[in-house]
Amino acid sequence: MIRLLTLLFICVATGCLAQEIPSDSLKNDTKSDPRGQLIIDKSKDTLLIKSYAARYNPRKALLFAAVFPGAGQIYTKKYWKLPLVWGGLGATAYSINFYENLYTKYKSYLFDTLNGKTTPYSEDVLRTAINKVRRQRDFMIIIMGLVYVLQMVDAHVDAHLKEFDLNPDLHVKLQPMFENDQQLGRQTGFSLNIRF
Repeated sequence: MIRLLTLLFICVATGCLAQEIPSDSLKNDTKSDPRGQLIIDKSKDTLLIKSYAARYNPRKALLFAAVFPGAGQIYTKKYWKLPLVWGGLGATAYSINFYENLYTKYKSYLFDTLNGKTTPYSEDVLRTAINKVRRQRDFMIIIMGLVYVLQMVDAHVDAHLKEFDLNPDLHVKLQPMFENDQQLGRQTGFSLNIRF
């Protein structure tokens, strides 16, 4: 039985490989335009397909966002995201500066206390405050790095999704649901209806 199946498989596979397409039937009817548009056989009807891929290069968007935060959003024409990018970076920069100033102030108080000068705080309180402020400052530096990387990823993804065509017939509705089942009894809830 196994030999028969193996023989049948070999015969079918060989028959699939034996099919050839004549070379004269392979005509190159498509021509490429340097602007990134596709033109099909000028002697017949012309079909122009606009390609946003040439207009919005994801690598270029990523590079712009890496060099100057927000430039990738400008490149992909998502201007409404600029306040989010610049606000996030500005807020974290302000927080870093605030905690750095507190860190410097508390350190100077600690040095004054260790040198015998009177300060409003004790040594233990100052050491605890210095550790907390330094930790907050370092945390804000990490958050700023995450905001920076996130805006780069956002610009890259936006450039990729410029080609995405949204179906105008797509509808998503959240509707109330009522069911009466013999096993579970009456059920109420919400259903998510998707129509394409």
